[in-house]
Amino acid sequence: MNAVTAPPLMSLVAPADRLAAALGVADVRFDHSGLLSELSVSTADGLLDRAEELAMSFERHRETLPTIEPTAFGELLRELAVIFELLERAGASVYLDYAVDVTVPASGAALAKLQERSTAIGNRLVFFELEWAGLEEARAETLANDTASEFCRHWLKTKRLGRPYLLGEPEEKLSAVKNVTGISAWTRLFDEQLGAVTVNLGGDRSSSQLEVALAELQNPDRSSRLAAAAAIQEGLKPGLRTRAYIYNTVLADKASDDGLRGFPEWSSSRNLANQASDESVATLVQAVRNRYDIVRRWYTLKSSLLGIEKLHFSDRNAQLSIGASGEMIRWPEAKETVVDSFESFSPLVGGLARKFFDRNWIHAPASAGKQGGAFCMPTVPNSNPYVFVNYTGTRSDVLTLAHELGHGVHFSLAQAHQPVFQIQMPLTVAETASVFGETVTFSRILEKESDPAARLNLLASSLDAAIATVFRQVSMYQFEDLCHRARRTEGELSVDDINDRWLSSQQELFGDTVDTTGYESWWSYVHHFVHVPGYVYAYAFGQLLATSVYQRFLTAGASFVPQYESMLAAGGSKSPEDLAAMVGCDLRDPNFWSDGLSLIDTTLRAAEEAAAALR
Repeated sequence: MNAVTAPPLMSLVAPADRLAAALGVADVRFDHSGLLSELSVSTADGLLDRAEELAMSFERHRETLPTIEPTAFGELLRELAVIFELLERAGASVYLDYAVDVTVPASGAALAKLQERSTAIGNRLVFFELEWAGLEEARAETLANDTASEFCRHWLKTKRLGRPYLLGEPEEKLSAVKNVTGISAWTRLFDEQLGAVTVNLGGDRSSSQLEVALAELQNPDRSSRLAAAAAIQEGLKPGLRTRAYIYNTVLADKASDDGLRGFPEWSSSRNLANQASDESVATLVQAVRNRYDIVRRWYTLKSSLLGIEKLHFSDRNAQLSIGASGEMIRWPEAKETVVDSFESFSPLVGGLARKFFDRNWIHAPASAGKQGGAFCMPTVPNSNPYVFVNYTGTRSDVLTLAHELGHGVHFSLAQAHQPVFQIQMPLTVAETASVFGETVTFSRILEKESDPAARLNLLASSLDAAIATVFRQVSMYQFEDLCHRARRTEGELSVDDINDRWLSSQQELFGDTVDTTGYESWWSYVHHFVHVPGYVYAYAFGQLLATSVYQRFLTAGASFVPQYESMLAAGGSKSPEDLAAMVGCDLRDPNFWSDGLSLIDTTLRAAEEAAAALR
């Protein structure tokens, strides 16, 4: 058993560095040098130099689209792809260094330089997007449908979707330049503010990283959870006004941009990027809100299982300790759990996941200054993505690892089969493979567990994850909706204004099942609100889609696997509806979301029955 035993958690007695060593992740750090060495350059600047030279040459194509031959147009696109690949390599190299420790001045300076140079290079290419979007429909169809353009046809067609919202070339260039010292700068300041947050958990953990403190909220010991929540609340106080001002600036900047471009709603630009209509997103959000009863039923049951009259917000993610040992899961066990689960579904998927461990494509230790959360970064065709996690040894960390490796497998297949334009898929389907990976891993763990109490613990973890991914994300989207609308009608929001809207959206979700005292400022560490406004509903979309995809697998068995692998390899080369159709799902069916929510309800009923059997 590759576990670290502690009374009750190792993170209670060790700072982040000793915890990482005990868990076996101290040296699990990615090596992304290949992003540079594959092209025989030593710095990201070298890649940018090449991109700049090619972008200057690319400007010779101005005003050629109305008369260019289809074959020459295909060559133009491949020339553009080379520039994009150079920019992607440089961006990934610099950002991965920065994310490992956002407090290092040199890394921050490198990121700022990258943004400035990339913007300048991108401005040389703006004319193409504008000229392509401005072409007459018949001419655009002729070029896009020619075999020479087949390799990126979907990308070309999606680029025309934003035609009504594009500005003129001078305005687009000015917007891009100002973003470097505008919204991009505020986003970086937000990251650095969070990177500086420390939480006093007592003893030798008086300066713990926020991620380590948040992991304490899963601790089976309630006194530890309550203490951690209080410490986090205190840790978030310094800089709260600054983070609120940053968020106000993000809200105001988006309002200005949306107004200039003519977007009808604050979320319209995100929905357009996701290739989803405002109406379809509203339908998803309302379907989830209509089933908030699932959350309240679970929290009522969980309070009973924990022996608590009413949950405090810090109890929501507590691990049930019914028959549990309090062991922390070491990295080798987490690795084999995830890889074995992926391989049980598909040897191809499992083999791709194993590469991330064998080839140093993962950064795992939670360390001071490291950016919080987890992500998977795609790169370029015929290269590899990178996974970034803050591993603290909890059961949810194992599922987070499976989640990010699901992304990793998705990007690996897309990078092997798609051009740089079509590697990344719309956010509405981007979470499908990650949630599917989580689900396969969870199901594998549950399948091997025969003890009734342990099975109840696992069902509880599954429900906590589903609520976090579907219901909580929609409630956070509701928070964003309240803030964006209020900023546009009421002006700058105070800290109390933002806090009130946060509590309002969360209390709608919880009903009277959770005490939210002390929870008011916890919105202020959520990166998505600043980095990608309107993003979070994509998690609910992906979870419910992935749940339906998994049901298809359970029904069809092995014959389903090639369909799934083909969908992943398609990357962003099709619309969300067409990608879903590859695995037999119809996003146009009005009952689609309800069906996915019903499956979560089924898991809840299983937990209710398991709990009744143990009484």
